[in-house]
Amino acid sequence: MPEQNEADLKALAKGGRTNVFGFVLRLAARIPFLFIAGRLYGPEVLGRFAYAILVVEFVAQLATLGLRRGLAEALSKQDRPDTHVVGDAMLVATFASALGAAVLIALPQLMFPNSPLNGLDRYLPLTIFAIVWTDIALAALAYRFDVASTVRARAIVEPWTISIAAGALFFYSARDGLILSYVASILAAMLTALWPLWRSYGTPQGWRPRPVELYLLARRNLPLAAADAAEWGSRRLDLAILGLFASPAVVGIYYVAQQVASLPQKLKSSFDPILGPVITRNLQAKNYGEIARQVGQVGFWIIAAQVGIALALGIPGEAVMGLVGPEFVGGTAAMAFLLAAEVAAATAVVSESALVYMARHRNLLLSLGMLALQVALSLILIEMVPMLPLKPEYHGLAQAAAVAAALMLALGFASVAKALLLAKLLGEPLSIWRWTLLPAVATAILIGIGATRLPEWAELALGVPAILGVYLWVIWRWGFGPEDRVLFKK
Repeated sequence: MPEQNEADLKALAKGGRTNVFGFVLRLAARIPFLFIAGRLYGPEVLGRFAYAILVVEFVAQLATLGLRRGLAEALSKQDRPDTHVVGDAMLVATFASALGAAVLIALPQLMFPNSPLNGLDRYLPLTIFAIVWTDIALAALAYRFDVASTVRARAIVEPWTISIAAGALFFYSARDGLILSYVASILAAMLTALWPLWRSYGTPQGWRPRPVELYLLARRNLPLAAADAAEWGSRRLDLAILGLFASPAVVGIYYVAQQVASLPQKLKSSFDPILGPVITRNLQAKNYGEIARQVGQVGFWIIAAQVGIALALGIPGEAVMGLVGPEFVGGTAAMAFLLAAEVAAATAVVSESALVYMARHRNLLLSLGMLALQVALSLILIEMVPMLPLKPEYHGLAQAAAVAAALMLALGFASVAKALLLAKLLGEPLSIWRWTLLPAVATAILIGIGATRLPEWAELALGVPAILGVYLWVIWRWGFGPEDRVLFKK
């Protein structure tokens, strides 16, 4: 058992190293896309694009039927060949994708509520199939601890394709270039995921669809699918609410802030497929103490990384947003709240990695409660904006900051509630937060205050690395123990 626990820790650390590298690659690719989209297309076209993609990806999230995390449990329990289980998952998700795509094609106004249809806009939902197939393929590969394929698809191929295509297609159509580049990136990511899936699993020899088992698989995953949709929706609901009150230009500015702030989210979400097999194996062995240790270990890694990234991007926030264009600087306050929201969410997400197997329905209720709280807080804070001593032209940007603050508060509530529930179920305390984060944060803030007094180019080129470097040095020196340092061993 100790040997297995050590192997699990090494597998988690290996996945963590790969995903940190993937985060750096994704950051390097995302910045050119935001720069191109902001400078060439402008906030209004970007806002229209953002809302359409929001709706399409939400339907794709539902069509995945929770299999991004549920597939690990299905593979660990089935006595059938793995290829048959993956085949069943692909087929049932394809049916769900067809249903979702048909609804959006019939009702394209759901994607473009405030603008007319252009060209092939109506058929954008066909990308749902590619999104779902990619998610399931990468989940199947992660079950075998192949995280490198996720990094290739999500951190290299997808973001670089959309960045390069957005720049090239602007000269073809300034109106449709962003949407066309998105389609290209989704298709490229799908091919990048399906190829290693075929190499790892092979063809499903002798597989025949089993309608009854497919139905049971879909029904069993409904609570997990709903929880996934709630967690995903919490990161998009703010944009949807803002779109009902603000102009497309404000939505475009908020979208940029959201894209910058959501980069740390990839660190924790990419741990899900690695934690899944480890947790399911320990659940079968009733090794609850080890689950608590693993959740606490990974939770601290994620929070430590996210706090550092939030400080490095948030302190010089005006310079970061100004990279995209001068009209985007007004979204700095929203970006700061969104970065804080990602830190607040980390405990909830890592706790949910175990709750989805131990208490699906209670986890779902907490997720739905979080969404209800987010909606209520968003509406309350938006209604308070006119009371602020601001010029009318700044009300839209204040509304953007309001929905971001509501998200931060709702995610904080979810983190506390889900951590308490998991600790109760395991009968073990969860050690995720550590006091050594405080001196690291204080040191980074002092460096950041000095960096903001530099010229803008120096603030970004020198200040961001300095903030992150000092923070990581303090964490490494006083926050990491021997088990944490496994994360950095080759």
